[in-house]
Amino acid sequence: MNIFKITLAAISIFILGLTVQAKDRYVVIYKSTQGFTAMNTFMKLESSKAWGMKKSLKYLNGMILESSDQASMERLKMHPEVALVEKEKIYALPKPANGFLIKPSRTSVEQAAVSGDPARFATGDKTPWGIEAVKAPAAWKLASDSGSQARVMILDTGLDVHHPAIGTNFEKGQNFTGLLGPDQDITDEVGHGTHCSGTVLGLYNEATGFTGVAPQAKLLMGKVCDTQGCSSAAIAEGINWAIQEKVDVVSMSLGGSSSTSAEKMAITAAEKAGVFVVAASGNGAEVKPDGTITTPGVSFPAALSTVFAVGAVDSELVKSSFSNWGPELDIVAPGSAVLSSIPLGSGREPAVDIVINGQKTRVKSAAFAGASDIFKPLTGLFVNAGLGKPTDFTSDVAGKIALISRGDITFGEKIKNAIAAKAIGAIVYNNADGLISPTLVAEGEPSINFPVAMIEQAEGLKIIDALNIKTEVGVEVITLKTDYAFFDGTSMATPHVAGVAALVISAYKTSHAGKKITPAALRTLLKKTATPLAPNIHNEYGSGLIQADAPVKSVLSAP
Repeated sequence: MNIFKITLAAISIFILGLTVQAKDRYVVIYKSTQGFTAMNTFMKLESSKAWGMKKSLKYLNGMILESSDQASMERLKMHPEVALVEKEKIYALPKPANGFLIKPSRTSVEQAAVSGDPARFATGDKTPWGIEAVKAPAAWKLASDSGSQARVMILDTGLDVHHPAIGTNFEKGQNFTGLLGPDQDITDEVGHGTHCSGTVLGLYNEATGFTGVAPQAKLLMGKVCDTQGCSSAAIAEGINWAIQEKVDVVSMSLGGSSSTSAEKMAITAAEKAGVFVVAASGNGAEVKPDGTITTPGVSFPAALSTVFAVGAVDSELVKSSFSNWGPELDIVAPGSAVLSSIPLGSGREPAVDIVINGQKTRVKSAAFAGASDIFKPLTGLFVNAGLGKPTDFTSDVAGKIALISRGDITFGEKIKNAIAAKAIGAIVYNNADGLISPTLVAEGEPSINFPVAMIEQAEGLKIIDALNIKTEVGVEVITLKTDYAFFDGTSMATPHVAGVAALVISAYKTSHAGKKITPAALRTLLKKTATPLAPNIHNEYGSGLIQADAPVKSVLSAP
């Protein structure tokens, strides 16, 4: 008798009489293609509908089941054809290290974007610093290409497909979260996936200079995270789709303290299929009161041997304080103050005009996460409120805008003190060069309903000088809705690496008659051509800062 028929009959007998009500999701992996084929055929029978098969994972020899009968799932584990039955695990929602949350809105000023052309690249107001740091433009010129032969799949919170930075680079998407609604609904309610996408392959914008690392690569989005978190079953399903679609790169700016067996098996399958997998090392490192920094180690799936683990550095090429490290860390990339696309109109950016002697000057500024929006212009006169401690506020603060220096106490404490002193708003100036991504409240705390923005240290000191000679200084502040935002995190570093990988893969295909470089060879090449950073005593930087030009040059000249 045909072995397939025997297997199918055995499955029928094994689960005879089973009736379940769909509730929990499970990933089931079979030991052989034969076992998968038999079970897949059985599950399509009308009599097997109660078993709850939702998806077939052909490239993993597996499937997604939904069941409320845990006992039956335990029985299924004993079947001789079954390698794994694993309940879905939910990981924490990926968030930027600065805790920024988008405020969804569909209003936006559209900005024209053009196809990524290396010859047309020029820096602009919105060119992310990381693009130059990884030497993407130099790689474009070497290859006369910016990733046109590469396809990248991002597994994340979804995508705003209408964003001008995404445009024609978007190829297709799937929703694997298991929520009700079309599988094709990949709406990004968080902003994380859209931000990562822009860094990988945002179209070059001639007007602003905004661009991704590989602006001619194609994007596939697998939505594996919703507002409640990320699903291990969805991640496995997304990787199965990546193998099916024959993508070149899978980028995952997500993870936790461990990976499920299903995820590990999926990643192993991706490696065999020639898919390069890159993931974030995690944002769990902490600065202790004595100045020492501790880390929980590299997160999963980044810590897996065939996943390229990415840590973060700032614009000074110093390890970002939040970036996890450990022996599994492979490389670092720009991850602090990374500007990229977010769902249209969901960003908030203050416009701050300083008025001295009747002359109005627009200064650079940053919005505070956890502060109220200022959609009606706020105008007033400045008063110097020092560090924002209770003793720094005098009686003349009432009805004015407090100018406060960063330092000594938290931003939240400064603003609460300003409110108590009856100020109508506050401008905080940095105590170092540049701007940061400031947060007013701790995660989980309610926002503070008070207008506040940050300006640079130099501007703050100019205002102090004017106030010291009894010159009135006015300010006008309004909040603008934006399509871009600065995020911090290893989540932001990871797409830089995915973009560089796309550039190298595209160059390799062009110079090797369409052939693909293997994931193992690509990992070796990217580490070999990275710029070493120090001190690296505990592998805080891995092999160093990823570079795009050197590996592209290498593959173009390789036989």
